[in-house]
Amino acid sequence: MAKEIKFSLIYRDMWQSSGKYVPRLDQLKQIAPVIIDMGCFARIETNGGAFEQVNLLYGENPNLVVKEWTRPFNQAGIQTHMLERALNGIRMYPVPADVRQLMYKVKKAQGVDIARSFCGLNDHRNLELSIKYAKEAGMISQATLSITHSDIHTVEYFMGVVDKAMSYGADEVCLKDMAGVGRPVLLGKLVHEIKASFPNVIVQYHGHSGPGFSVASMLEVARAGADYIDVAMEPLSWGTVHPDVITIREMLKDAGFIVPNINMKAYMQARTLNQQFIDEFLGYWINSKNREMSSLLVGCGLPGGMMGSMMADLEGVHAGINQQLINSGNKPLSIDDLLVLLFEEVQYVWPKLGYPPLVTPFSQYVKNIALMNVMFLLQGKNRWEMIDKNSWDMILGKAGTLPGPLAPEIIEIAKAQNKEFYTGVPQDAYPNELDKFRKEMQEKGWDTGENDEELFEFAMHDRQYRDMKDGIAKQRFTEELEGLKNKVSEKTSKSNNQTNSNPKIKEIRSPYMGKLYFELSSLLDPECVKCGDSVNAGKRIGYLESYHTYQEIVSDFDGKLKEIFVEHGDFVNKDDLIALIEIE
Repeated sequence: MAKEIKFSLIYRDMWQSSGKYVPRLDQLKQIAPVIIDMGCFARIETNGGAFEQVNLLYGENPNLVVKEWTRPFNQAGIQTHMLERALNGIRMYPVPADVRQLMYKVKKAQGVDIARSFCGLNDHRNLELSIKYAKEAGMISQATLSITHSDIHTVEYFMGVVDKAMSYGADEVCLKDMAGVGRPVLLGKLVHEIKASFPNVIVQYHGHSGPGFSVASMLEVARAGADYIDVAMEPLSWGTVHPDVITIREMLKDAGFIVPNINMKAYMQARTLNQQFIDEFLGYWINSKNREMSSLLVGCGLPGGMMGSMMADLEGVHAGINQQLINSGNKPLSIDDLLVLLFEEVQYVWPKLGYPPLVTPFSQYVKNIALMNVMFLLQGKNRWEMIDKNSWDMILGKAGTLPGPLAPEIIEIAKAQNKEFYTGVPQDAYPNELDKFRKEMQEKGWDTGENDEELFEFAMHDRQYRDMKDGIAKQRFTEELEGLKNKVSEKTSKSNNQTNSNPKIKEIRSPYMGKLYFELSSLLDPECVKCGDSVNAGKRIGYLESYHTYQEIVSDFDGKLKEIFVEHGDFVNKDDLIALIEIE
């Protein structure tokens, strides 16, 4: 008998893996009924991770958002699931046990069915309380493996975590392939072993597109017995996000699995809404690099969602690094040059740091160390000259046991700085705090909320919660958005002024979305087209790559290139201004 495969839409993670922000409550409420009408999702990811923190950054109350967002799915019989980081809860650093325990009670009351709990280090001790607290609250406990690829991350290694999680009472197992670097055959073997050891356990697979393994991985885990597959939808699928539900459904159907039908009219309606959200404001924070897949991610193992963070980091230090290189008589580097150096450095430092799976927050820690190393090496200095406190906590064992041994040089640096290694249970190092936050709320006259939901949010994200209550967060977000809009407006105004004030100035705009190359034979040469170059009507200015085809961008006029607004290799949207031509 054919096996049924069900789908979960990773809706908010689609946005989180693309840019800084996720849709606001009004947008979530707008798209929820359309997602339901698609008729192909048995589950949907609704909250947790960084998503609720983003609500606070908007000035929105996450408690209201979660209740309003989960309600239509609850009513439609679609299960909802949240993502939480075990010891770190739904923030980036450790959470006291009493705050963790309250989290599950609050989220269950708000309509969340499943707690997807992962430890970034795969330390089963951090999962134990997550499983216990989730089940006590009446939630389904989904113990989650942080998947990565190395000599020590074998089927036996992962099964050791699964065995412990099941002994703690986990209901389900999720394979969280956050960087998409899990090798398909190994993942299939892992699912087979899970099903062989625990035949009735539900297995769910979550794999980012990143380096391109995930489609093959989805087929392998389905054949091995997986029950649910996480998918995305356009215009955010693929790139660094997740494969699209349409492709995965067709692949699995062809392989003989029973899969749900998709209401394509609703799919297109949801796609249109997603694009509207991008056009309204979310697109201002979506880095074009996140629309791309990259085989470079195979080696460094970083999650695709880190691309936006890395590009922001590199853009911030690019000018300073190049100035230092020029001052010392060296050739300046492009952003792509720096990106490759950073990838290579991550690949170098990762094993020396004990092979922590590169998932939030440990991906950030490893990336930060690698970035500082690159900067110091380019200055002629040594590696490891700056390691931040959070990274040291990871190295010293305060977040859990590292999968592999530390390199001797790291141990020597720790000893030289009088660092002490922690061998206890990580949770024991963080005393309870709810009473402290409850007292402060009473003093401020703040309501602790239904089921103490406001108390939970305050204790989990105290600084952001204060900013939300004081109105500072909404003001800050509004100013940030207006600043970005003004930059775009100034650029457009400059173009229009030049065009309107001088009839000899003509525009070249992108005919559609894609990646712009000025010369295919010189993909890494940013100087192949320059201001002042002569052009003739019908002459090719460059190529636009989209959906694996290339279309020529040509000039309709004779003249000279007066100004170029995009760089070689940039991603452009339809109607983006590419260049101005001064006609002769």
